[in-house]
Amino acid sequence: MRLLHILCIAGLLWLTGCASTTAPSSLGSSALSASGTSAQADALKPITPATTASRTVAQLTPPADLWARIRRGFAMPDLQGPLVQQNEQYYVGHPDYIVRMTERSSKYLFYIVEDLEKRNMPTELALLPFVESAFNPRAVSSAKAAGMWQFMPATGKTYDLKQNMFRDDRRDVLASTRAALDYLQKLHDMFGDWQLALAAYNWGEGNVARAIARNQAAGLGTGYLDLNMPQETRNYVPKLQAIKDIVANPQAFNTTLPEIGNHPYFQKVDITRDIDVPLAARLAGVSIEDFKELNPAANRPVILAAGTPQILLPWDNAAIFRSNLKNYDAGQLASWTAWTVPTTMKAAEAAKRVGMSEDELRSLNHIPPKMLIKVGSTLLVPRPEQMDANVAEHVADNAQLALAPEPPPVRMQRSLVRARRGETVAVLAKRYGQNPSSVASWNKLAVSSRLKPGQHVVVYLARANRPATHVAHGGGRHTAVARAHGAKTERVVASASKHPGSHRVAAAGKKPGSRHTVVASKSHHHTQVIAER
Repeated sequence: MRLLHILCIAGLLWLTGCASTTAPSSLGSSALSASGTSAQADALKPITPATTASRTVAQLTPPADLWARIRRGFAMPDLQGPLVQQNEQYYVGHPDYIVRMTERSSKYLFYIVEDLEKRNMPTELALLPFVESAFNPRAVSSAKAAGMWQFMPATGKTYDLKQNMFRDDRRDVLASTRAALDYLQKLHDMFGDWQLALAAYNWGEGNVARAIARNQAAGLGTGYLDLNMPQETRNYVPKLQAIKDIVANPQAFNTTLPEIGNHPYFQKVDITRDIDVPLAARLAGVSIEDFKELNPAANRPVILAAGTPQILLPWDNAAIFRSNLKNYDAGQLASWTAWTVPTTMKAAEAAKRVGMSEDELRSLNHIPPKMLIKVGSTLLVPRPEQMDANVAEHVADNAQLALAPEPPPVRMQRSLVRARRGETVAVLAKRYGQNPSSVASWNKLAVSSRLKPGQHVVVYLARANRPATHVAHGGGRHTAVARAHGAKTERVVASASKHPGSHRVAAAGKKPGSRHTVVASKSHHHTQVIAER
């Protein structure tokens, strides 16, 4: 009986095992049915060498070399023709130029390629700064375009590239790249063609649109090669194509490209305090020149944290900078600050107010000779030792220097005037807009001295803007008639000059509300006599 019980249990276990092994098979059939018969057929189809060759294989590892990564992203149609060949020959014939450009580009290319890939844009565009500026972020053209992407001032403002006293974002590596790719995307959206977009980047979107419209009206083609355009624009895309061809196959052009690793060259570092450029470079352990190549937007020897809250540093130097900045205790980080000019003034006066020499003020703020500094302008000046605050954000973002030509110097002339009844030296000086102490000194009198009516007093007055208009002679006396600027002409009779051969020439005019006329004697004393009527 017991044996029969054991045999029954064993039988049940065997049946349970069969059920568990058949269930997955049944589930698998259902799943395959749901996925469709084509999936079953693909799963069962044998893999042949021909099938293997026809299928692309995704590359799981990124290229070690940035040039290979750029080649992988080429997506623009190739342009062919004599202009492309001419540019290829030019670049191949100047290998030193290629080396300089590519070595300079090594600091910026990785960042540009990364941004292009994020936007799904052709990586040929990473080569465009070779054409625009030879990858020099501090380049400035004769037309005032600036930076590696060569933005004109107006276009830069359209794309939020600030240009002020302290920085020019057209030269900023990150800001100008963002603006350039935004602009190129917009142009491609407008024209639907990368070659036309590039032509518009060089020539202007309005010009390209009008050229297309003209060709459409004439029943002509509207591609890049069909349009009538300036020679510079005609040669623009062929230049880029020539560089693309050399990058794509440098061996074919007997050229070796400098190796550029497929990794970032720099990283961003936050700053919260104004800091001198030389000090920032020293704390980072880099030369000032290398610092400026990564931070070319700075217009002055100080970086204002409110306007430039981040700087770029070589990848390994960023940590050095942070550590040294944290431990810095040798005084202020910035030795310069901003000063807003309270009234229009000469450079000499501004220099005196801020404790600088005039030459230093002019050099630091790029003020040419014979120019006035207009009210509201911002100047870079020495930072007081007790000053702790950063330059305010509205100043850092909007500071401008406005200049105006200095007026021509006023020519002063020694003049004799007659005192009125009851006047003192001080009262007479006020009447002629003179300094009382100076008038007293010229006449060897005290400021409070009382003058006799008709007493001659020496003053120095600005010469009239116009010379005498005519001289009349009569009898034994000289009659001088002249026109004072803005005054009514009068006839004045004066005695002949005591100096032989000289004569009275400048003449009289009555200013509104005044009681005197002007008579000038042309003599070696150049004295102007102002006579009371």
